[in-house]
Amino acid sequence: MESISQRLMRNAAFAEIYEHLWRPTFTRLFSLGGRATEDYDRALRAYLSRPGDRLVLDVACGPGNYTRRIADGLTGDGRCIGIDFSAPMLARAARTNAVDRAAFLRADAHAIPFGDNTFDVVTCLAALYLIPDPLPVVDELVRVTRPGGEIVVFTSVATDLTSLPGVQRTVGLSGFRIFDEDTIVERLRAAGVVDVEQTITGQGQYVLGVKPAPVMPA
Repeated sequence: MESISQRLMRNAAFAEIYEHLWRPTFTRLFSLGGRATEDYDRALRAYLSRPGDRLVLDVACGPGNYTRRIADGLTGDGRCIGIDFSAPMLARAARTNAVDRAAFLRADAHAIPFGDNTFDVVTCLAALYLIPDPLPVVDELVRVTRPGGEIVVFTSVATDLTSLPGVQRTVGLSGFRIFDEDTIVERLRAAGVVDVEQTITGQGQYVLGVKPAPVMPA
């Protein structure tokens, strides 16, 4: 059965309000009970949009908020490609966040339509908790990252607040998933990712890791 969140993501009216109302409100809610998620989010955006000719993939990009910010900082041959399954979200992205170094493509995050080892950086920011069967998506993020490249995930995490009676059940009815503290980290490590760093801020977690280069025979 399709969840409420899945139906919303396909709704053109929701796509119109997501960029300027829903997304900032959600970020503030993630900040409850801990360090300001907004501050970490700002620092991450600055890091991802630093000058360079990287090829970046923004998975489940929605209306392209992050995609454009990343693209705006790139130089040389740098490009950021945003993919999303929601046609209304991509239509919104094309209208409001289309810049020279950004491109948008409709695609399923469970089967990313790019070859292995393609991107210097792969992100999935504020989206994984709404994707059905999300852990295979983590594997796809790793697959399309080139050796030495970075994987960056921002998603939900279980905390004392989200563990209160009834919270898990209530959010689950909307299709929103709250991940255990170790789930994303362990999945990345199982896929071979190294130097995994997790920062829990409020009700969210930022997880960064590196896809190692293959070991050359002696």
